[in-house]
Amino acid sequence: MSDLTLAQAIDNIYTSIKGNNEDLDQHIAALKSTMARDGVKEAVFEPSKLAQNNRQGRKIMQAYFKKKGVAVGFAASAE
Repeated sequence: MSDLTLAQAIDNIYTSIKGNNEDLDQHIAALKSTMARDGVKEAVFEPSKLAQNNRQGRKIMQAYFKKKGVAVGFAASAE
């Protein structure tokens, strides 16, 4: 997994979330190591790709990822 790009790691998170959080913790760990390798401080997600695209869903996601050591941000809406 050391060759994983940041975009691939984030895409794996989207896939996991859509798949009822299957292997989510493994994907978060891979994302965390990819971020460390690339010197990235925050993973940015697109709200439209999330299962729960509302404030509560985003806050739950941020809290869970924070427990795993990953800071999460959200891209501005393109509307």
